Amino acid sequence: MKADSNEQVLLKGLANNDSKAIDAIYKENFASIQSFILNNNGSYDDARDVFQEAMIALYEKAQSESFVLTCQIKTYVYSICRRLWLKRLQQLGRFTRQVDPLDETVAVEEDLEIHEKRNAEFAIMDRALNSLGEPCKGLLEGFYLKKMDMQELAQEFGYTNADNAKNQKYKCLMRLKKLFFAQYNIGE
Repeated sequence: MKADSNEQVLLKGLANNDSKAIDAIYKENFASIQSFILNNNGSYDDARDVFQEAMIALYEKAQSESFVLTCQIKTYVYSICRRLWLKRLQQLGRFTRQVDPLDETVAVEEDLEIHEKRNAEFAIMDRALNSLGEPCKGLLEGFYLKKMDMQELAQEFGYTNADNAKNQKYKCLMRLKKLFFAQYNIGE
């Protein structure tokens, strides 16, 4: 399977340092890489670093006359980022499984299918979170994304103590779960 002509145009643009092609590749791919890294013990800065390394690798490949892209750019970039991130986690001691040299070649269709399903689930979760409203949205983001403890959340949201904040977080989580699954089941 050869990449389609639009992908080839983007690759040529990348090889020629065309900012429009670089922006297009970035816009089409960074969000999924960010999601992958954030869900695997990483930060936004980690995602930017890994994505930048992958873009450099793709740029160097695109410079080569002999390089033939046999999959979509997003699949190629995702597999590079996945490999780089797993290596980095292993070096930091946060990933215990030995990375098999066969992981260099990602089972593209299977990996992409899982990746696309996860992206769809993230989109549903994002819609559910946005429809949740305040203070629930802020409370859940504070706990799960900003890693605030219950005492900090109680202070920020004006609860009398950490137990009240914990109870409210639980109620908000249950509402979010209902919203998510209502939208998730409609999509299936």
